[in-house]
Amino acid sequence: MEKILESLNEAQQDAVKTIDGPVLILAGAGSGKTKTITSRLAYLLAQGIPASSILTLTFTNKAAAEMRERAMNLIEDKTYPPLLCTFHKFGLLFLKFHMEKLGRRNSFVVIDSDDKKRIIKSFGIDMPVGLVANEISRYKNSLMDPALAWEKAEQPNYKKIAQTYEQYEKYIQENNLVDFDDLLVLPYKILDQNEDLCKETSQRYQYVMVDEYQDTNDLQYRLIRKICSTHENICVVGDDDQSIYGWRGANIKNILDFKDEFKNTKIIKLENNYRSTTNILKAANELIEHNRSRLGKVLKSTKGEGTAISIIESHDEKNESTIVAKRIKVLIDKGASPKNIAILYRINALSRSLEEGLNRIGVPYNMVGGVKFYERTEIKDLISYLRIIANPNDDFSIKRIINRPKRGLGKVTLDKILKSAYENHLSIYGYITRKKDDLKDLVSKKSYKALIEFAQNLERLIEVSNEATYNIIDELENLFGVKKYYDQLPDSLERVSNIDEFYGLFRDMVKQNPEMSIDEFLNELALQSDQDGMDTENISIMSIHASKGLEFDYLFVIGMEEGFLPLVGDGSDIEEERRLGYVAITRAKEELTLSYSESRFYKGRRTELSKSRFLKESGVCQGSLVLEKTTSYRKGDLVKHKIFGIGRVFEISKVKREFKLKINFSGTKRDIVASFVEKI
Repeated sequence: MEKILESLNEAQQDAVKTIDGPVLILAGAGSGKTKTITSRLAYLLAQGIPASSILTLTFTNKAAAEMRERAMNLIEDKTYPPLLCTFHKFGLLFLKFHMEKLGRRNSFVVIDSDDKKRIIKSFGIDMPVGLVANEISRYKNSLMDPALAWEKAEQPNYKKIAQTYEQYEKYIQENNLVDFDDLLVLPYKILDQNEDLCKETSQRYQYVMVDEYQDTNDLQYRLIRKICSTHENICVVGDDDQSIYGWRGANIKNILDFKDEFKNTKIIKLENNYRSTTNILKAANELIEHNRSRLGKVLKSTKGEGTAISIIESHDEKNESTIVAKRIKVLIDKGASPKNIAILYRINALSRSLEEGLNRIGVPYNMVGGVKFYERTEIKDLISYLRIIANPNDDFSIKRIINRPKRGLGKVTLDKILKSAYENHLSIYGYITRKKDDLKDLVSKKSYKALIEFAQNLERLIEVSNEATYNIIDELENLFGVKKYYDQLPDSLERVSNIDEFYGLFRDMVKQNPEMSIDEFLNELALQSDQDGMDTENISIMSIHASKGLEFDYLFVIGMEEGFLPLVGDGSDIEEERRLGYVAITRAKEELTLSYSESRFYKGRRTELSKSRFLKESGVCQGSLVLEKTTSYRKGDLVKHKIFGIGRVFEISKVKREFKLKINFSGTKRDIVASFVEKI
């Protein structure tokens, strides 16, 4: 027992020794969360609680394996390990025992997302398969069957998706298949429909722990409630300030409302931070305090004050990437290990200029959790189009984009064209344009029409390239609609941002060199994306999402502008954006540099930018006031009225559906209805 507790601080020990009733462990960044969970697991076993009575749920197999190993190393009396697995692994094991409750065999096969898309594609639906697959996943996680999905569908496209959902469900049930979503949906349905089994399952797992609770979705919460239906010995570990996956279904309310859902919850806050210096944590704490939807905690450094946070202000993205790359080069020359250095950004499209800057200065890098800008599917498609303009006989590039965007050309049709072109000693483009009669006899009328239109559009592009290189991008988009095609896919925001970035790069390079040909542009790209001779130990560049759980001695966060971090506009959540900023800052151990630029290429044009409100909110520099529409106010808020100017809220009351605010305007106190002011 002493071995388990000896290296824990007071709060960690409290978390480990509290084994009965609901417990919420608020584990701040760098506060020893994994150590606390594994010690608690070992403590339960050391108390004589049977391993079969303990269930620990995580989000990744890697986390589960690490926790199991660390917990078992802490106990002397080696026993068989308790069930420690991901939610989906638990669902799989459960279905193997109880699938017959749904009238199905337990010899089912689990299919992956590619299998799922192939099945959907076989139904011949004329919509992007990825979009349909995502919608079906959303329906399942909302426990909506095909009939309810049809009933709720208001637009024709969603009626089609509901029909496809019905076909899909029929197909996988007839073939005894289970998809990834079913691994949660089906166990929940079985427990919901079988009260005795639900009670038996709950009594088996008397002690339940859930890691990364802030990332759970509604269905996972419901499943947990079923497992805890006969007791409330549940311990959840997480950080509401690091909830950054709302876009993929995570519901922050699960952790915020835990104390209300489970009565007499004990909340334990792990606030001692073993990762970052005081200066870094001060900025993180000040930033996140601006969020309303949080349980509240303040991280305290165990490492001392450290170096002040550095700010980089640049004219544009090229200037920014050069400064960052030079600073990293200096760090490495002074002996810093490249693997301890990282650059983060909110939007992947920002990596393009960053990669070029690192290449110019000669700093090798690895991209974590993503694809290098010029290797992304949508960018390779655009480069293929440009290569064909430069050389219409480039079969490699033609094969890549002849059916992208979709033109209804199947594999059999393409194989026929390739074979005939080869036999006639012609390129694919040459065969389509010079052997039209042969082509007409070879393929269907629909395919023939699509191929002729494709060739004619390419001819038009080649003509435009001979007239004015600058206009090629507009004509490419008008004729082929690449951006429109990617805008229909599930991850459209990211892909369209990348396309806009590429278009902006093209226009900028042609502006700087009006005589530049397509060949020259492509050659420039080839040089910029050359990564030959990279070492295995390089600096890391990645999105903030990809950085969660990692830490670095030297950290650079670029793109600290309104519109980039935070993202603003439809669908964006300013509190989740702020949590992303918090996650980014708390990845830094020793030195943190925040960078913003006065302008960037955005959506194909250069845009003047203002620095992120997060720089001011974290206290690292002065910033302009940012007005924010809201219906939620609290005492101390700064607001602006059209006539009375800026004031501070000192009292709030509710009258029917409106909030009434008492506001101090430079000594004059007034009662104002909330809808007549804007929060600053």
